[in-house]
Amino acid sequence: MLKRDLTPLEARVLAVLVEKESTVPDSYPLSANALTAGCNQKTARDPVMDVSEAEVLATVEELKSLSLLNTVSGSRVVRYEHNFARGLGVPGAAMALLTQLMLRGPQTAAELRQNTERLHRFADVSSVEGFLEELAARETPFAVKLAKAPGAREARWAHLLCGPVASVEHAVAAAQPRDEEVALLRAEVASLRQLVNRIAAELGIQP
Repeated sequence: MLKRDLTPLEARVLAVLVEKESTVPDSYPLSANALTAGCNQKTARDPVMDVSEAEVLATVEELKSLSLLNTVSGSRVVRYEHNFARGLGVPGAAMALLTQLMLRGPQTAAELRQNTERLHRFADVSSVEGFLEELAARETPFAVKLAKAPGAREARWAHLLCGPVASVEHAVAAAQPRDEEVALLRAEVASLRQLVNRIAAELGIQP
């Protein structure tokens, strides 16, 4: 159970640990240097961050207090591992989806299936949607389906581990024109209709 909303950097640190556990298992658990590099990675990240190792280490302490991260001892270099699935009470498949949403921002179910392939292989897009819907239906939702953007074929999903998603309101506003805009469009259509009728009358034809 999440005790509070995560900060963007806390979400990034946690997601990087989950990602690197699967993509570079020989280097996992991660050192502070490797963890910082993962947070500042330029590819497969949205938004791209530029944080210092000191900021990452401070964030590590916060995640430890939330029981989402553990320190691994017994090495000359202190290393860190995540406690994501147990700390949040989600299965591995859901953890993979949340990780990619934290790393790359809102995505469609099809994009998530592709981007999570190295973390968890989903049989099809419908299985991805099933796990997303479960995350959205929790008593404290961890994911939300955003309003479909104008012209988009599919709706995107976003995580809620950092609190409400501002783009939800933006997407809804974009998908549903405001009353003033509708009134303006109607007035323009009426004006054009009058113009067509006038031209038709002058030409002696039916509009």
